This record gives sequence, structure tokens and C-alpha cells, in this order.
Amino acid sequence: MPTILVTGANRGIGLELCRQLKGRGDDVIAVCRTSSTELDALGVRIEAGVDVTKDEGVQALAKRLMGTKLDVLVNNAGVLDRDSLNALDFDKIRHQLEINALGPLRVTEALLPLLREGSKIVIITSLMGSMTDNGSGGFYGYRMSKAAVNAAGVSLARDLAGRKIPVLLVHPGMVKTDMTGHNGIDASESVRGIVHRIDELDMTKTGKFLHQAGRELPW
Repeated sequence: MPTILVTGANRGIGLELCRQLKGRGDDVIAVCRTSSTELDALGVRIEAGVDVTKDEGVQALAKRLMGTKLDVLVNNAGVLDRDSLNALDFDKIRHQLEINALGPLRVTEALLPLLREGSKIVIITSLMGSMTDNGSGGFYGYRMSKAAVNAAGVSLARDLAGRKIPVLLVHPGMVKTDMTGHNGIDASESVRGIVHRIDELDMTKTGKFLHQAGRELPW
């Protein structure tokens, strides 16, 4: 059975990913800062106490997983703080950049020794990181952080091509979670699409920016 690691696993999309992957028989490693009752009930391996903004926590995770071979790394941990030009909070903008952009890069770098040819890297990003799609403005920290992680994902795809490790950037859609104020589609529907994108990911799709439903998105 494949071994799949999911960050931000204690709630929302991450929790639903763990639920669906565990339900079909995958070996799931759920990474989070603090576990939840719902995550505890899934019976997956939980690695709590990991803050993706902290080098020491991520490196400690890598040491605990030494010898484990990861088939899929899903960088899902993220945060959204609403802002506008009239109400900018630069500390919150930096915080979003740390979690949403630097977090996936930090985790991927630390766990690279656990990946092999054919392993896959998936970054849960957002269409709000698209320059082309931005017709409303605002959300400076979130948009900037997701644009930055899109850039990082493409660079990872290029750098890991020689090792035949594909990298995919996936927009989950507007999903009913705490982050979105419970507006949008059910997490179960979004995650079914994400799982399909994971399963079909190969080197022909590396570096692409896709909606969970499968269509390619504009940068």
C-alpha cells in the first residue's frame, strides 16, 4: 500500500484527505501542530507538534521518519487572513507567507531523502494565487503567498525532473471549511477530486496548476 504524508491534517481538507486515503487502504501519516478528536478517530499515524514555519520542528519530523519511504507528500497546511488596501496587517501577511509559501518548501526540502523515483509531491494552493484570475483585488497576504508557492512548485518540478519525482499544484475549489467561513462545496467532494489528481499524476503533468476537477488553471 502507498504511504502518503499529509500536512495540516487535523481539520478541513487535510482531515478529509486522511479520511479518504485511509478508507481506501493507504498508509497515512498525518502531520499537524495539534491533533483533533476527528483525526484521532481515523486510526492513522499522527505526527503532532509540527509547525511548518519552524525549521527545528520540521527537521525533527524528518528524523522521526528516517527510513520511511514516502510515495506521496501532500503539502496542505495553510492559513487565510482577510485584508484590504485600507486594512493591511503586515505581520499577518508575513505569517501567511511563512505558512503558505515557505512551509511547503521547508517540508519538501526536509523530506526529500524519503522520496524516490516515482514518488509524488502535491501542493494544495489556490486560484487566488493566479495573476490572470485576479479581478477583485484585496486578500494581499493570501494572494501573494499562493502566487509564491506556485512559483516554488514550478521550480521544484524542474529541479526534481531528473529524479522523476512529479510535482503538482492543486486548487481545491471553494470548500466549506473554517478558513472559508463554511462557504462552498463539501470537503468530501473537493478531496475526491484531489485524490484523482494525485492518482493520475506522472511526469507528463509535473509543474502544472490544476483545479481539483482536472482543468488547467491560468497563472
